[in-house]
Amino acid sequence: MQKANFPPSIVARVLARRGTDHIFADLNPARTALVVIDLQLAFMDEAVGHAVCPAAREIVPNVNRLAASVRASGGGVFWIKNTSDARCETEWSVMQDISTPAMRAKRAAAMTEGTPGHGLWPTLDVRPEDEVLKKYRFSAFLPGASDLPERLRARGFDTVLITGTVTNVCCESSARDAMMSNFRVVMVSDANAANSPEEHQATLVSIYTTFGDVMDTDMVVGLLAGARQVAA
Repeated sequence: MQKANFPPSIVARVLARRGTDHIFADLNPARTALVVIDLQLAFMDEAVGHAVCPAAREIVPNVNRLAASVRASGGGVFWIKNTSDARCETEWSVMQDISTPAMRAKRAAAMTEGTPGHGLWPTLDVRPEDEVLKKYRFSAFLPGASDLPERLRARGFDTVLITGTVTNVCCESSARDAMMSNFRVVMVSDANAANSPEEHQATLVSIYTTFGDVMDTDMVVGLLAGARQVAA
């Protein structure tokens, strides 16, 4: 499991800039949404995947735990599915240009709606009251990439807990764009997965110093539980 491990110099920088080490520790459960990025077979199952991150399988219990806590607190759970379609070949042609023909074909075969790779990992605890939606870029918050921001705002959510894979690509892209779309962002350190500890840690440092907050699953669950008790 890849957790955050910030050196004292990073924590000191955050304290100097914000006056506290966790700027979003005042979680309002009713305004908090869990956003789960790309925990699909395409990124988790070697048999059907195109860019498998083995560590993504390890975070599933934490993601399920967070989902249960968010639901119990009156928040919402959103499962995001990375999707490839014909538009991506023209509207996002640069993505095609920086991949080999073989990799482009493999990605399309794994990420097209209706293919095995497009499906969510089977042990994820997806409930009927949750929302499942597609995105067509790395970021779920990029205008036109998905309707996630509109769905969040329609239900009154202003805080997002970012989880999923991979930490330094789709999760980081979503976190950065969420903050710049005026959402309060918490990256959950041990509910994100990358292909190396170095990539994982680099993203967490960027989010923590500039784009939002970083907490682990225990902290998020504890804050939500505490807020529920206060409200009761």
